[in-house]
Amino acid sequence: MDLRLITRRHCSLLLCGVIIYLIYGTLLVTAIDVYAPEDAFFENGTTGTLKCSFKSKEVVSSGASVTWLFAPEGASDKPTSFFYYSGGKSYPGSLAQFEKRVIWSGDLNKKDASIQVAQMQFSDNGTYWCDVKNPPDITGIASQIRVRVVMKESLPQTSPAIIAVGVIAAVICLIIIAVVTYFIIRRQEPSHGYDGCNSNDTISSQTLRQGKKAESSMESSRCSSPAAPVQGPVIYAQLDHSGNKNASAFHKVEPVVYADIRKN
Repeated sequence: MDLRLITRRHCSLLLCGVIIYLIYGTLLVTAIDVYAPEDAFFENGTTGTLKCSFKSKEVVSSGASVTWLFAPEGASDKPTSFFYYSGGKSYPGSLAQFEKRVIWSGDLNKKDASIQVAQMQFSDNGTYWCDVKNPPDITGIASQIRVRVVMKESLPQTSPAIIAVGVIAAVICLIIIAVVTYFIIRRQEPSHGYDGCNSNDTISSQTLRQGKKAESSMESSRCSSPAAPVQGPVIYAQLDHSGNKNASAFHKVEPVVYADIRKN
């Protein structure tokens, strides 16, 4: 067999192996995303929780690790590691400032890498970095937190009680707006109440006024009262109880009795 042919075959196989290795290695090494709040305020002398979480495409393995770093406020030097966690154990860093003050409070299985710092001091003001590795997710950018240790009076007013009061006030405002809107709509609706006499009633009353003033007066009062039931014409009769047939005696009898005859 020709030596040159064997060499070419070996070179081709070697080149394919390198390409496969590069592709496979690139797929294995993926990025990890780390999240932390931009700012955190703590009261002087209290325990502060530095929150940090991460997102990884891989299942959290026993090789996962968390590193916390710190740089004092206004310092131009590189941050220094003061806490390390891996394999269920925590290790203090080289900063004496945080000695015996840092406690692990996270849970890697829940993608939580938070820590607690006891007895927060004004010297703890500065920038903190949270860096998480979860092989093969080993590439990523550490997330940073700007910490401010202040007196109680200077803390931002974001307590749960204030939030609850704000929510209740918003609900009350919505209820008031709904009630006002309801009454405005009701007032704008057309009224279906009594509108007085119609044209037919007016013509009838005018005709009756020409013949009988008393009957016209009764008709007008009927139209002006929407609560009165509809009634027919009223007939007035004068009765003579004296028994005298003389017409002149009609004016000397007892008071006249009026009888109303209604159709309805």
